Amino acid sequence: MERDRLGYALIVAAIAGLALVVAASAATAPSQEVAKENTTATLVGIQGGGLGYHDYGSVQLVDESGQRVWGIANADSYFDVTGLDNGTVMAGFMDSGYTDCGPYESPCTHTGFRILDPNATDPVVFEYSYPVRTMTNSETHDVEQLSSGEFLVSDMDHERIYTVTRNGTITWQWKASSYYDAPEDPTKTDWLHVNDVDYLGSDRFLVSVRNANQLVIVERGEGVVDVVNEDRDPDLLDKQHNPQWLAENAILVADSENDRIVELHRNGSDGEWFVAWGLQAANGLEFEWPRDADRLDNGNTLITDSRNKRVVEVTENGSVVWSTTFEYIPYEAERLPEGETVGGQVYNPAAGNVQLDSAGGIPVLTSLLSLVRAGYPIPFWVSELHLLAVLVGLGMLVGGSGLVLSDRRADEDEADANG
Repeated sequence: MERDRLGYALIVAAIAGLALVVAASAATAPSQEVAKENTTATLVGIQGGGLGYHDYGSVQLVDESGQRVWGIANADSYFDVTGLDNGTVMAGFMDSGYTDCGPYESPCTHTGFRILDPNATDPVVFEYSYPVRTMTNSETHDVEQLSSGEFLVSDMDHERIYTVTRNGTITWQWKASSYYDAPEDPTKTDWLHVNDVDYLGSDRFLVSVRNANQLVIVERGEGVVDVVNEDRDPDLLDKQHNPQWLAENAILVADSENDRIVELHRNGSDGEWFVAWGLQAANGLEFEWPRDADRLDNGNTLITDSRNKRVVEVTENGSVVWSTTFEYIPYEAERLPEGETVGGQVYNPAAGNVQLDSAGGIPVLTSLLSLVRAGYPIPFWVSELHLLAVLVGLGMLVGGSGLVLSDRRADEDEADANG
């Protein structure tokens, strides 16, 4: 009987404790929906959710209140998005189910880019794509259209950047293997993860080499002419995404694995890059795997906080002036009509090296929470401590149920013995 009472007490305590933690957290969590007057629409590429984040991809346009104006959900994943002058949208994508598979078994996955018309019955008005071995770490994350009419593309599958015409003719390429020591077949491994390219003018390109923790400047005909983070120091950059060239010697970067946004400046005396400005949280919520940051014309910064499933606009001091959330993981966002520009307001032009604390968290629980958050639309305020409370609560439920069942079996055995 004592085990029975103890078991029920554990079950009640577990349920009550979990309910109290959830209710208190939900009641005290700051809202992540912040509307702003006179904000023009924001275009967002949604990578998706589920295992590998390759389900429920979409392109969405949201207004100043965060309400969806339209959405196109016809690919497993969308990535970089760019609004074009005629109202269409250019977007990097990945999708499965193709039968044109080249060396791979059909059906297969294609990656590349599309031009989408949100007002058309069939929104795909143009597509350039090719088959890849796997949908993981082989995607086209970035594309932009040059004044020549060519498209500039980053290619994680073959670890290169290239330009291609509308009829599919590749007119120029830079292969990372010309600078980095390459494996025999880059398509068989996630080698460098070249995930972004921006044209800087004068035949120069800013390239994000994610797995090397480096940004390189490639000049057509010359190759790599400059490197940010030559020592591959993860304290400066750790698997970054979507750098924006603000000015000579100033770059804004989503420092993804460090869970922060940083503005890097180059030291005039020794040529070393350092963190001149950084941000690790917004509206009371720490960033989790941010993958895009754009310096806007108004001087604010638009941030895509991927695993928190939100896009936020912040001032230089970190105050949130606009924010909205999504059901699945966003990859990149741009404010219309300006888009992502080359050149922008520089923060702290005379500042020294800014020290930012390392991201906190409980390593095992942080990884587990990331997996859960990616696959399911859980509230933004759920943290490692909530996950720990759930695990402890489940343990108490199992333990309490075991005591109750054990006590009942003992009573049944005693009744049988007394016959």
